[in-house]
Amino acid sequence: MTTPLAAQTFALELARGVATITLDREARLNSLTFEIYRELAETFERIHDDDAVRAIVITGRGRGFCSGGDQDDIIKHLLGRDTPALLAFTRATGRLIAAIRRCRRPVIAAINGTAVGAGAVIACASDLRIAVAGAKIGFIFPKVGLSGADMGVTYLLPRIVGLGHATELLMFGDIITAERALEIGLVNRVAPDAAAVVAMAQAWAARLAAGPAFAHAMTKQMLESEHALALGDAIEAEAQAQALCMQHGDFAEAHEAFKAKRPARFAGAPDPEPTT
Repeated sequence: MTTPLAAQTFALELARGVATITLDREARLNSLTFEIYRELAETFERIHDDDAVRAIVITGRGRGFCSGGDQDDIIKHLLGRDTPALLAFTRATGRLIAAIRRCRRPVIAAINGTAVGAGAVIACASDLRIAVAGAKIGFIFPKVGLSGADMGVTYLLPRIVGLGHATELLMFGDIITAERALEIGLVNRVAPDAAAVVAMAQAWAARLAAGPAFAHAMTKQMLESEHALALGDAIEAEAQAQALCMQHGDFAEAHEAFKAKRPARFAGAPDPEPTT
């Protein structure tokens, strides 16, 4: 059963623990407005505390994933504003990326087409990325006279593709294909068409939703925080995290399932789909 959730500026549905966010401005390649930035951030902040949501897919309608800030609805309104007003806007866009990273649910970007500017950063903020063959991905900020450092991408991108590739992408602002993105590790998979992209993302999300949500949240937290730690501190952090997971009921359930030779039923996971 698919359940619509509260959203005004994009489609949002929940089915079997998977929340699917579909950016819904097809004629504008799903470009962002002030309102979409705000509601997306609020949605990820709310999902963080929603036990019914166990994994998230974000995608776009039509041939675009997200083409960044809308030229008419955002860019033209920023021209001539003073520094405090511009800083309020850039902080608002950063709020969205922070909300995606802080959300303890796994997030999968199903890149169904063009992902540039803020759209490419949203993909980087996601935990996993699947792109359609031929998709165009680019951090085009230098092309419009802006720093490549936007919305936290100079924090995120080097951790995904390495400093050299990140510097090239952020300095030149060139648009690359999904195939090149796969070569450098920017995306995890390339699928043959948009339907296959969404289907693969939904399948991955369903696997995660059926898994141990507490342990997945801990993994995401460790991936987010350990990069700033020395190895000894990271080992200690993981020791504490794993000890907490061992106290959770999912650990005992996995053991019982192994002994009984049956699939594990982790806490809060959706019931298995009936077989025919």
